[in-house]
Amino acid sequence: MEDSLAVLSRGEMEGLLKDAGRSLQVSLGGQYKAFDGYFLELLNNSALTLQETFMSTWRSFYSQNALVFSDLYTDLRHYYRGSNINLEDALNEFWARLLERLFFHANKQYSIGDEYLECVSKQLETLHPFGEVSRDLKMKVTRTFVAARSFVQGLVVSGEVVRKVSQVQLSQECMRAIMRMTYCPHCRGMPTARPCVNYCSNVLKGCLANQADLNTEWRHLAETMMQVSNRFDGPSGVDVVVLSLPYRISEAMTTMVEHLESTNSKLILACGPLREKSVGAAEADVFPKNEKVTVEERSASSANKLGRLVSEVTMRLRDMQPYWISLPGMLCSDRVATGAGAEDRCWNGMTRARYLPEVIGDGLASQINNPEVEIDITKPDMAIRQQIMQLKIMTHRLKNALNGNDEDFQDTSDDSSGSGSGAICTDEACSRSHRIVVPVTERPVYPYPPENKKVKGSAGQNLPSIATYLLPLHVLLLRLR
Repeated sequence: MEDSLAVLSRGEMEGLLKDAGRSLQVSLGGQYKAFDGYFLELLNNSALTLQETFMSTWRSFYSQNALVFSDLYTDLRHYYRGSNINLEDALNEFWARLLERLFFHANKQYSIGDEYLECVSKQLETLHPFGEVSRDLKMKVTRTFVAARSFVQGLVVSGEVVRKVSQVQLSQECMRAIMRMTYCPHCRGMPTARPCVNYCSNVLKGCLANQADLNTEWRHLAETMMQVSNRFDGPSGVDVVVLSLPYRISEAMTTMVEHLESTNSKLILACGPLREKSVGAAEADVFPKNEKVTVEERSASSANKLGRLVSEVTMRLRDMQPYWISLPGMLCSDRVATGAGAEDRCWNGMTRARYLPEVIGDGLASQINNPEVEIDITKPDMAIRQQIMQLKIMTHRLKNALNGNDEDFQDTSDDSSGSGSGAICTDEACSRSHRIVVPVTERPVYPYPPENKKVKGSAGQNLPSIATYLLPLHVLLLRLR
């Protein structure tokens, strides 16, 4: 009967843990959907604005080279979605292609081959035909998109950590401790007796000791995500950078056109003279003059929406910080004795009386003196240690994002099917990669040393070769000769 009740107790408690985790997952998922939807809407609006304004300002040049601009937005969208794209290279490629197309458009009366255009694009860094606009825009776009991608990845990773940790099974010792707390009063003829508050706390602090060790890195992740989200709003916020893309690109193009003669001469000097086409070839198109793209960089509705998003996500992240160490209190709140005199009439594990032992601290190391659950503090749960490592890696990535630095993504999903809450790249066009994934090291690093085991000698061990010992003797004999 005790064994059956112990299994029943574990099933009930694991169900409660999954329910609590599911509630947090829903909250994190809601924040992800809200920000993701807003950011993609900004990007789509920016692309549409560029298309509409460039058709009327850059006319034939845009109609003939629209793919250059649409490819830029495609790369930005794929990068944000988690594709394996080097953002800096993608932006450099855009400016190089734009330089090629502007030069070609301005010199249509000449015969210009691909090799010559490749030479032209290589002069981008030395001539700076777009002034400081291209460099400034690259820096702002990189910072914005690195932060946005890392932020949504942080929300996904947080949800995955909660999901995986909520599935960790409780130990046999924990199972029996919960059974004693929940069902033993029935056997003693006290079916209405409820556990003492401190008694329940010690039982669940012991059962969830490994989960409580997530607390430090979980808090670090939440704090870093709040720092990143606070960068989204303001004069250099994500909406300003994304919505001003058409204006800044047009500004860069205007800079080159205004200095076209000088730029042309320098490019021809670097790449060689141009060869004129046969008689009757089309003349160079004339660029529109004094027509600058005017784009509303930040609408009031966009600013208000972003402000609400940042405020909401900051509140949610702050609320979730104590989650892992507050679990015992949350789970005990509905089952302990309450009311006047409850401390003297609650179930203390033996009878109805006051519970005398002190409440144990949080985490595995604190359970060495737990009077209710026997725990070997030298054997941490490896599944949870792995999730602690994931939190550390994600925090490190977000801290880099604060400085505009990015790292390569590596797929660490342990589900070959790609299912789960980590799959967020649903755009069919996102062909290079379909998920935001978590970077990991080649092997997990655990805060506790593994259990020591005796190593048996074998031929495969790295033992010194006999030649190592004979070599000095051989040298000595040679000297004596």
